[in-house]
Amino acid sequence: MEAALRLGIFLGVFVVVAVLEIVLPKRPKADGWQGRWLTNIGILTINIVVQRLTVGAAAFATAVYAQQHGWGLFGYLGWPWWLEAVVGFIILDFAIYLQHVMSHALPAFWRLHQVHHADLDVDLTTGIRFHPLEIVISMIYKAALVAALGIDPWVVIAFEAVLNGAAVFTHGNIALPERLDRYLRYAVCTPDMHRVHHSTIIHETNSNYGFFLSIWDRLCGTMLHAPSKGQLGIELGLTEWRSPAQLGLPRLLLMPFRQKARQASDGSDEPMATKD
Repeated sequence: MEAALRLGIFLGVFVVVAVLEIVLPKRPKADGWQGRWLTNIGILTINIVVQRLTVGAAAFATAVYAQQHGWGLFGYLGWPWWLEAVVGFIILDFAIYLQHVMSHALPAFWRLHQVHHADLDVDLTTGIRFHPLEIVISMIYKAALVAALGIDPWVVIAFEAVLNGAAVFTHGNIALPERLDRYLRYAVCTPDMHRVHHSTIIHETNSNYGFFLSIWDRLCGTMLHAPSKGQLGIELGLTEWRSPAQLGLPRLLLMPFRQKARQASDGSDEPMATKD
């Protein structure tokens, strides 16, 4: 039931954002977008298979087990359910923000996360483009946090559904009305806000890490409202991976292990393990 509910919500958000990209596009699509879509959906398919064969719905399963055995901080605090739900959801969202920051700051994690950033265009399918190893690590990370806090299984389901939907929405190539975007980003991350994060300019990439709530970028000083060259002038992707021939599905899966100078968050270069 948990998987079906998450899938239904994800597909609903995906269809809505896909329609909005057709009706209200922000930027013209890059050449060869059909190939990009096949590649990104291919990665999603592999991730689904990998999760089923490994950790699966680790966060939800951990939440159920923790609830049955009285694990977690919330079990000792005795708060009302609604308060535990709100606090648990907020903590999970902040944890994803921190994970995203670490994915840029730590070279080992950046090797995996660069697969997401190497997309030469940004649209809703970029929100499903993550290396399988990064997905597995993220699931284990969330499961450990759920166990430590004792977050209710239904809160975990709600958070996972919102996280998946937000990843599609914030990467959407959507031209929201400027006033609506300005008001929305007081609470949540918007496509224009997150697109800055996919800039090839390093100080822009190191901003706007949030996936759902925008408050963490404000509180932690990583908020950047607009790219230096404007939304239509921004160059997307990574400077070291510009050829579409390098970005097919097999090569993306091997990208963390291919020799290429990569830009870490501090601007330093780190060589890869094997030659391209």
